[in-house]
Amino acid sequence: MDSPGNATIPCGFLLQGFSEFPHLKPVLFLLLLAVHLATLGGNLLILVAVASVPSRPPMLFFLCQLSAIQLCYTLVVVPRSLADLATPGLGRGSPISFLGCALQMQLFVALGGAECFLLATMAYDRYVAICHPLRYTAVVTPGLCARLALACCLGGLAVSVGLTVAVFHLPFCGSRLLAHFFCDITALLDLACTRSYADELPLLGACLVLLLLPSLLILSSYGAIATALRRLRSPGGRRKAASTCASHLAVTFLHYGCATFMYVRPKSSYSPRRDRTLALVYTNVTPLLYPLIYSLRNREITAAIRRVLGRGRQGQGLCEP
Repeated sequence: MDSPGNATIPCGFLLQGFSEFPHLKPVLFLLLLAVHLATLGGNLLILVAVASVPSRPPMLFFLCQLSAIQLCYTLVVVPRSLADLATPGLGRGSPISFLGCALQMQLFVALGGAECFLLATMAYDRYVAICHPLRYTAVVTPGLCARLALACCLGGLAVSVGLTVAVFHLPFCGSRLLAHFFCDITALLDLACTRSYADELPLLGACLVLLLLPSLLILSSYGAIATALRRLRSPGGRRKAASTCASHLAVTFLHYGCATFMYVRPKSSYSPRRDRTLALVYTNVTPLLYPLIYSLRNREITAAIRRVLGRGRQGQGLCEP
């Protein structure tokens, strides 16, 4: 263990997880496993359902990318947590290498950042569809959708690499115990030797790029949409236009609300147990809600899922003697 005076970077960390509650580990394992399998099943079902649609409108294309991001997002964190819960006798925590911790944090931030940019892109898609319906097919072309999807992924990747390099260049000394179940940014900053506000500047910069800028684009898009809806004379047309935005708004509030509460805070307000509990909800429950929200609110997704499930039942019927 390194002394504070040396301030050397350790060769690895210990993920505390829930090792201080050994009697709760079997219950947590079963609960998280059930939620994880449901999340994987829901997002995979949406991916298969969208892939089965012959001509996919842009909103379904973006929704397919969102499900793929959520699928990878939960795979970055949850399998490791399940393995730690299923392994007895870990003592104070589960060891993770320095490189493994950096890679997990980088992937987590990259996928979360890509989702932030994607939600802003989906808001722009709704803006064009409602405010400029006659120009929609000419503006939101398949080529533009592909470029925007790639830009979302590259933007999240660029910010995550910069943030990871900045965080892992900090001096870590003393205890190497991360009071968390994965390598989260706030837990790593709390473990760093220095206590300067300058340590929080990379996280602040990432929050500005990943949270503030996309949220401003989303607010601008929905401000224009609200103005356009007020001009509609038909109540039925207004309800139909608003219903197309309901799912996106619900997912946006979930994602940005959780991310803002988790990361847009001073370092002094960090509470290991509280943040670990919130991250448990953020990384497990929220990805489970996304497929439910879209499958219940989006008619095209609902119809596609019914077609996929109907084909499955027909296949089972053909196999029956």
